[in-house]
Amino acid sequence: TLVNLLEMMPEFNIEGIVFSSSCTVYGQPDPENLPVTENAPIKPAMSPYGNTKQINEEIIRDTIHAGAPFKSIILRYFNPIALTQAQRSASCQWCSPELDPVLDTDGYGIRKELSVFGDDYDTADGSCIRDYINVVDLAKAHVIAMDRMLENKSDEHIEIFNLGTGNGVSVLELINTFEQTTGVKVPHKIVGRREG
Repeated sequence: TLVNLLEMMPEFNIEGIVFSSSCTVYGQPDPENLPVTENAPIKPAMSPYGNTKQINEEIIRDTIHAGAPFKSIILRYFNPIALTQAQRSASCQWCSPELDPVLDTDGYGIRKELSVFGDDYDTADGSCIRDYINVVDLAKAHVIAMDRMLENKSDEHIEIFNLGTGNGVSVLELINTFEQTTGVKVPHKIVGRREG
């Protein structure tokens, strides 16, 4: 668990921790806080997943505030997407449930159909707009964060960075782009919005 890890870090002279958090910690941001920046207020979590991220961030913050001899960089990211080459080489039946792997597996007939959660959003096509970040870029950001701590590039004990592109894409736009790019139809159905 995180608490055990944080307690052991000083014993082994570990000077920092990069925590993979999520922008779900912002809850449903108010319109004046869009686009979401690191200064947006933390709001009640809209899912158990978001709640665990909020709690873990608080544990890290409290541990450092109480005098722990290490630093932390918290990376809050939006929607990781894309298959790595290794995943593309695998059967893809057990790929991550994020949208791009689902599109890939749907396109190759492994899944019956993709569920699009909601078509009543205030968007051009009614589907939810999300900020997708490529998993390779996400991995590179973690390396940069580790280098930042190891090279003492900041005097702060805790730094928080949002990771995203800043460009939203609707779910239906993503499906259409996949279909146009690959020539493979993605069977999908519109279902109700999901919590969070």
